[in-house]
Amino acid sequence: MKTVIVTGGAGFIGSAVIRDLIENRDYRVINFDKLTYAGNLESLASVADHPNYRFERGDICDHIAVKNLFIEYPPDAIMHLAAESHVDRSIDGPDEFINTNIVGTSVLLEAARSYWKGLEDQTAFRFHHVSTDEVYGTLGDSGLFDEQSPYQPNSPYSASKAASDHLVRAWHETYGLPVVITNCSNNYGPCQFPEKLIPLIIQNALAGKPLPVYGKGEQVRDWLYVDDHARALCLVMEEGRMGETYNIGGHNEMQNIEVVKTVCRLLDERIAEHPPGISEFSELICFVTDRPGHDQRYAIDAGKIHQDLGWKPRETFESGIAKTIDWYLANQQWCDHVRDGSYQGERLGLAAGGV
Repeated sequence: MKTVIVTGGAGFIGSAVIRDLIENRDYRVINFDKLTYAGNLESLASVADHPNYRFERGDICDHIAVKNLFIEYPPDAIMHLAAESHVDRSIDGPDEFINTNIVGTSVLLEAARSYWKGLEDQTAFRFHHVSTDEVYGTLGDSGLFDEQSPYQPNSPYSASKAASDHLVRAWHETYGLPVVITNCSNNYGPCQFPEKLIPLIIQNALAGKPLPVYGKGEQVRDWLYVDDHARALCLVMEEGRMGETYNIGGHNEMQNIEVVKTVCRLLDERIAEHPPGISEFSELICFVTDRPGHDQRYAIDAGKIHQDLGWKPRETFESGIAKTIDWYLANQQWCDHVRDGSYQGERLGLAAGGV
């Protein structure tokens, strides 16, 4: 049985990847996670007792912990998802993003290189680095990001992820480390920490709180259901060509205001009793000062992964958002547990702007 180490496996996308590896594939999975505010082992409840799953708490910036991880659980692959990932938080505090996303990636790469050099069959190992479409910057009204698009990051978060992408590519070109890189569009789905747009809107609406939308809500994002993304990541890890980058998108471009209104409409259909003073959840929508450096449009050309590996998303936005809302309505206990003082139900990019 092959062993995969997943860094950041208690996070939103990482937990979806682990569930896919355990439930649908034949791997032993080691979840290496620091358990920051956004990490939640409850997201892995369905596989927590599986004999092929192990959790090890640790920081990718800790050289000794990472080295020991490779010794105790010799991996066939690394799926590197550990990262600080919220643009708003990176604006208020970029240092943590630089440390985790850049320094942590370099620590992991060096540990992987040292381990890989000692393998008898070096071709059997791979290092899969998971990144974002935000490294490409912003698009105009037309066009799509592809694997040849130049990097033009505009936030501390995206700059830190761009730097980590470059490190991974450099370790391949300089040392021959077998790597693959993926850049994805905006993810949504079950178990997403409620600072992100869709779970924030759902939770605020249920509480009768304002639904904050940056600017006029005209920013466009390509929305990717997290389980579709997890399938793509596992496929790239298994079959992707070494040294290649694969862009993963949902083929679901929508303005943020359209997303918010869709969530409100679906909540209206599911909840008969609204908070006091409103008859429709959309009445709670309010527009707040836009965050600095807010990219106007992202959109992914996922033609390469479809052509080379046969992947395409199964969920439309309409089907995926319905599943997402139903999950949150059925799992309010999960939501209650993440509201522990580290999250106060506000957008964080402008510390005083908020809701």
